[in-house]
Amino acid sequence: MIQNLFGKKIGMTQIFNKKGEAIPVTVIKVEDSLVVDKKIEEKEGYNALKIGFGDNVKPKNLSKPIKGIFKNEKKNINFPFKKTLKEIKVDKEDIDKYKIGDVITIEIFREFENKKVDIVGITKGKGTQGVMKRWGFKGGRASHGSMSHRRPGSIGSNTFPARVLKNKKMAGRMGGRKFTVLNLNVEKVDIENKFMLVKGAVPGNNNQIVLIRKSKKDN
Repeated sequence: MIQNLFGKKIGMTQIFNKKGEAIPVTVIKVEDSLVVDKKIEEKEGYNALKIGFGDNVKPKNLSKPIKGIFKNEKKNINFPFKKTLKEIKVDKEDIDKYKIGDVITIEIFREFENKKVDIVGITKGKGTQGVMKRWGFKGGRASHGSMSHRRPGSIGSNTFPARVLKNKKMAGRMGGRKFTVLNLNVEKVDIENKFMLVKGAVPGNNNQIVLIRKSKKDN
């Protein structure tokens, strides 16, 4: 059985449990995914399903290799052009359960309610930032004339090794990187409206694609 699928982060809201406590949740829309191709371990080295989902797009907005995935006369494939194309890895015993043309829905998450999931996404890009915002440095004295309110301080060594060591926490590009949040509780799975409510924050901007998978740490 597939235990991971892509969804779209809609935003955050709150719900109330039976005790009347407010629970912050992230709303993720899990749209129907169309299986357009399969990757077999004997041929490609791994087992995966290539899925297309999201809105239909015009053929002029796609490259020829991508068009050939959705429409191929030799393979007798004729699918609508989807906006997003992704791969999801599956176990060897499950790869034969799915055929090209099958539709994967939010139904696979029906039993995930009140269980844990991991969410993988791209964090919000914040551009170049200083050490206080990027790494949470305390900063220098705030008094008048200190001249080092938000500076990083000394970064290099003395005579030996006379260079800045690798992985030094310094100013630089912040965000815009792949990030995984582990063990988020699934508060509700709305099969009818294709929504999943996950407790807590999820990486990325609204309307961004995220990967939902069964928690690797949850027993």
